Parts: sequence; C-alpha cells; structure tokens
Amino acid sequence: MLFCAVVAFALMFAEQRMPRMAELRAHLSTVVAPVQWLVSQPSDALSWGALVLADQRELIEENRLLHEQLLMLSQRVQRMASLTAENVRLRELLNAAQRGDILYITAELLSLDSDPFTHQMVIDRGRSDGVYVGQPVMDASGLIGQVISVSAYNSRVLMVADASFAVPVQVNRNGLRFIVQGTGRYDELDVLHVPDTADIRVGDLLVTSGLAGRFPEGYPVARVAEVIHDPGEPFAEVVAEPIAQTERSRQFLLLFPPPPPNVSQQALDAAIEVGNSVAPNGEETEASQEEGT
Repeated sequence: MLFCAVVAFALMFAEQRMPRMAELRAHLSTVVAPVQWLVSQPSDALSWGALVLADQRELIEENRLLHEQLLMLSQRVQRMASLTAENVRLRELLNAAQRGDILYITAELLSLDSDPFTHQMVIDRGRSDGVYVGQPVMDASGLIGQVISVSAYNSRVLMVADASFAVPVQVNRNGLRFIVQGTGRYDELDVLHVPDTADIRVGDLLVTSGLAGRFPEGYPVARVAEVIHDPGEPFAEVVAEPIAQTERSRQFLLLFPPPPPNVSQQALDAAIEVGNSVAPNGEETEASQEEGT
C-alpha cells in the first residue's frame, strides 16, 4: 500500500513536470479499460437485477389491476346487453330514430404548448386523415378538447382546461343544461350561470348535451366538485373537475359526428303554405276559410 502511494505521487509529479506523461497516461487508460469493464460487471449485474425485479413487481401489480378492471367491464357488458335490448324496444314504442355509431380515428400526442397561459397540444393527425377545425377530441376517459387548426399531417387541439374553451353540457342525472368553461387550470372547470335553486349536486356527472351540433351528445366532460350558495345572489358558484386525463393522456380519439339532419324541402314548403294561410293576427284568410267551407 505504501509502495502504491509512492508510485501514485511519483506519477502525479512526473505528469506535472513532463509533457509526454499525458500521452503515456492515455495509452495506460486504453490498457486498463478492459480491467475496468470487468470490475464494473458485478455492479452492473446487481443494478440490472434490481431493475428487472422492480419492473416485474410493477407489471404484476398492473396485471392485477387490469384483471380487476376487465372483470368490472365484463359485468357492465353483461348488463349492457339487456339494457340495449330494452332501449331498442322503447325506441320502437316511441317510434324514435336509432342512434348510429360515431366514426373515429386514433391519434397520439406530439407536443404540448410551452405557453403557460394557454392549454393546447399538437397531435399526429392532419388534413390528410380527414381532420377538420372544430372536430371533438376524446381520451379514454372523456372530452379533452377540439381541433382549432389543421395542417397536412398534424393538428392543434384546444384543451378543455383553456380559459377560452366552452362546451354546452347537461347534468346526466336530471338533464339540466349549462355551459362549462375552462379556468386555465388542469383540475378545475367553471359551470356558468347556474341558478341558485337549480338541482345540481356534488358528484353529478356533466355530459355533452349535443346542442349547437359541435359535440355529439352523451360524452362525459366533468364531475361537479363544489357547489357554493351565496345568500342574496341569483346564481350559485359551481366548480367541476374534468373527466379527461388532461395532464397524462398520450392517445386520443378524433370523432366524426354525423351532420345534423336538414329539414326536407317538402316539409319546408308545407310549413310556408300553412304560414301563408294564417293572417298576421292569427285569423285565417278568406281563401283558407272558403277552402275550409
């Protein structure tokens, strides 16, 4: 040990005094490199083993959670079969039109906007995939935003958390309709203009109402987190939490809702004819009276 210390000091002294020692040191490092690699192998093996065991534990836990989720979804699917059949019978009794499936394509996150005052992201689908401005975007949990600009191969999405985003919703429990607006925070949305006497409660699910035809009806948007009643104020303050995982999702669905049905020309002509047969004060014209007699 004393000999090694003396040699080390001698080498350091020589390196300071002799310029060629740097070249010798480089050659010695090349010779010693295999020895360093062999010495590092046990440590690397232990690190790799610990990582494998940790990943295995995570995979086992994730597998258990996925099995539980699969059982829960299987139970829901079993119930859904009877509910779907019942819904079909009720629609037949009411002579209501069937709701068709909504087409969609998948997309992945490319980047997030670095501006702290906006909540936008870029996805890997564009005009070549049929994406259009205003198209609704979903993640695995709920509505995450809508497309605001489109290029050939990617698109920019305005997220529900952005302060300039608003969507018409309805309370899933009773059908009351409101407007939800972003607040600039990922975990909070405002429910606007809620009358103080409105039947809205903490835990209520807010889904898209389908009004204005931009977002299809029935997709989850937020869940009511807080309802504040201020005596003397006509409106209550309602705060909701978005259902979509706005900070974690990387895969999305771009929906292609069907266009709203147009009024047929025949029905429009009939309505105009009926309107012309009624006077402005609500009385029938002479022509219609004669036709009636």
